[in-house]
Amino acid sequence: MPEVRLDKVVKRYGPVEVVHGIDLDIAHNEFVVLVGPSGCGKSTTLRMIAGLEDISGGTIRIGEKVVNGLPPRARNISMVFQNYALYPHMTVEENLGFGLKIAGTEAAEISRRVKEAALILGLDPYMDRYPANLSGGQRQRVAMGRAIVRDPQVFLFDEPLSNLDAKLRGQMRVEIKKLHRRVSTTVVYVTHDQVEAMTLADRIVIMRDGHIEQVGTPADVFERPANTFVASFIGSPPMNQLEARTVADKGALHALLADGTTIPVPKGFDLESDREIIVGFRPENLAPKGHSLHGEALTASLARPVDLAEPLGTETILYTRIGGVEVQSRMLDPRPVGIGETLEFLLDIRQLHIFDKASGKSLRA
Repeated sequence: MPEVRLDKVVKRYGPVEVVHGIDLDIAHNEFVVLVGPSGCGKSTTLRMIAGLEDISGGTIRIGEKVVNGLPPRARNISMVFQNYALYPHMTVEENLGFGLKIAGTEAAEISRRVKEAALILGLDPYMDRYPANLSGGQRQRVAMGRAIVRDPQVFLFDEPLSNLDAKLRGQMRVEIKKLHRRVSTTVVYVTHDQVEAMTLADRIVIMRDGHIEQVGTPADVFERPANTFVASFIGSPPMNQLEARTVADKGALHALLADGTTIPVPKGFDLESDREIIVGFRPENLAPKGHSLHGEALTASLARPVDLAEPLGTETILYTRIGGVEVQSRMLDPRPVGIGETLEFLLDIRQLHIFDKASGKSLRA
């Protein structure tokens, strides 16, 4: 049995439906990340699992129990919030043990669990401090520790790193990943940050407008996006996408772009001639000659002027135009590039993605 199962779950606020009958199975000990833009329904879905929002239709199971009507305290879950939700008048030790104390747990057991959580999270030196005397990262560790001591069946995280600076977010991602390995508990994690999703998840659930667009491993959703939305949302910089029409030339299909450029279409797509499509390729698969990730085999050569260069140390992001559309290219082992300088860009056609223009769905066979 899955640890968490959502079956045709719906959420309405009055006449407005914001989550549209979603299905999702989350396995025991799995780390699943719900990701998507603001307003896509990911936090609402998490709050329905937690019991903080009533569901309008469908069924939620945790373990073998249907929890639709159960209050949060009866669901054997722990939730870590964006704002930490610590008690400012309590020390770290008191914050860690407060939930157990309210539940009537014996003092010796509270002490044992609190010490264990503090050891896991490196909180031993801060047990007598108050939240006001802690850094953001330390407060977040206390919030996670308070969840750990309850020994829940499922951990729920609601954008826990969004209040931290970039460096600290990176450090806390590592802490959360280590925590998951040590406590071996199912985790459902919500974020709008696709980097967090890619680095933390066993599987990613990509949501848009209350629907699930794709579920898969980080490699699945990056390498085989189900549609143009997933293709543009996952990956940084995002995938380049160009409108085109398929044309036949000597028995082979090509994508004809708006400016007359043609790109060979690789095998493996369900395509025919004279079809309106979207051609997608990631910036690392379009590179100046001599600066590519995949070498120079099976490429299309495109001479284009550089509109903008963004040096990033070990690489430079170059902007140019193909098919009348601005695209980004990743230049590895970079050299200085002048604005307006014409470079020979090599496009690795083995890495192309083809989508139906009308539906946005992938045409991969």
